[in-house]
Amino acid sequence: MARPEIPVTLSSSSIFSLPPQHVFAMAEDLGYDGVEVMITQNRWTHDPTKLDDLAQRHSMPIHSIHAPTLLFTQQVWGSAWTKVARAADQARELGAEIVVVHPPFRWQGSYATDFADGIRDIMEATGVTIAVENMYPWRVSGQEIKMYLPHYDPIPQDYDHVTWDFSHAATAKMDSLRAIKLLGSRLAHVHLTDGAGSPADEHLLPGHGNQRVVESLHYLAESDYDGAVCIEVSTRGQKYPGHREEMLAEALAFTRKHLARNPATQGEQH
Repeated sequence: MARPEIPVTLSSSSIFSLPPQHVFAMAEDLGYDGVEVMITQNRWTHDPTKLDDLAQRHSMPIHSIHAPTLLFTQQVWGSAWTKVARAADQARELGAEIVVVHPPFRWQGSYATDFADGIRDIMEATGVTIAVENMYPWRVSGQEIKMYLPHYDPIPQDYDHVTWDFSHAATAKMDSLRAIKLLGSRLAHVHLTDGAGSPADEHLLPGHGNQRVVESLHYLAESDYDGAVCIEVSTRGQKYPGHREEMLAEALAFTRKHLARNPATQGEQH
């Protein structure tokens, strides 16, 4: 019996400049399997009723919620633990399978030191999977600054579930294929993008950087991975009307081609 295809979803951060209404409409038009919603200052991202209405209207299920654990969302939803707990509550209410969180910053006190146990408590209380995302070293004048506690690399940490981001791996000069193999069943979610190894977090289209993206997708397709692959790319460099849509269509086609478990059925997909 053929295994189900791995769903390919669209992160709202891929079109960060536009409100969530556009994300769902664009995902539907391009034929994605669902959406990841990043919680930002935009009030629509805080309202599960509005988000569920968008999901129903566009037949685009919300597969994952990205908690507001970035530097630029430090003022969203209060304390660090409140951010994670509210994101998990929202995911449960929306039927989303995953909450993506960043590792704690080193200055976040007990949130940082108790992080692994704390997210386990929230998972137990909500039944939602919380997957910690790999990050990268911050550098100032060529010197690495320690930003995350205990580290930006989640592989050796005591985390039950991990989100793997290819652009972050490129910036950290890590090999995503090797990392995915090491993570095994702990890999719960994938942010598919690419990078050329620049100190900047580039979020290139998959296949436009130096990560072993094709090999990684083939490996996932042949494995028992049962999560989603979420396209999280930068489209800020759009050059003409419709260029953003072309970029996201290219990313989707690339991903489906190399992630196919049942190649004979690919022509039947939307």
